Amino acid sequence: MTTVAVLDYGMGNLHSVAKALEHVGASKVIITHDPALVRAADRVVFPGVGAMRDCMAGMKAVGVDAEVREAASQKPVLAICVGMQALMEHSEENGGVDCLAMFNGKVKFFGNDLVENGQRLKVPHMGWNEVNHTIDHALWRDIPQNSRFYFVHSFYVDVADSQLIAGRSHYGLDFTTAISHDNLFAVQFHPEKSQKMGLQLLKNFVEWRV
Repeated sequence: MTTVAVLDYGMGNLHSVAKALEHVGASKVIITHDPALVRAADRVVFPGVGAMRDCMAGMKAVGVDAEVREAASQKPVLAICVGMQALMEHSEENGGVDCLAMFNGKVKFFGNDLVENGQRLKVPHMGWNEVNHTIDHALWRDIPQNSRFYFVHSFYVDVADSQLIAGRSHYGLDFTTAISHDNLFAVQFHPEKSQKMGLQLLKNFVEWRV
């Protein structure tokens, strides 16, 4: 029996993530910020959407910041979208926001001058895009190279240690879409919105043996 805790701090597509996890075989999915329930879970999902300042305030208000750190030292953790960005030191969003600083790196704005083949690109980056696996990893199992995933974001992670990078994409510039360290995996895209390949990644997470 596999219990997955989806961290609830007032931000994120919690119910859609929970339903997707149930669909791919998680025995029990709980949406919670109760420390006892998070500790008892076999694995943890750290989702996030919206503004970084609001996300950080929400985490600190209910103690999710500490729960992420504790879980990442003990069990499989999957961070999604702003959850991935929050692992860095600092974000340019909202005039500058200090993040969890679990990894050295910054969260940068795509900018308003992105151009591809002479055409100005819209920000936020919204829609389907290819992800290039830069390492072999259990969470990429049965996901072909350059599969497409669904993105919605105006900011991207610039991680200091290139050895953490597990996936890259291109949107006017090359950027990191996945990072991996020990029992933590983080993605910029939304697996719960990414149809077959997204469900496969969530299935791989549920079955991941670290």
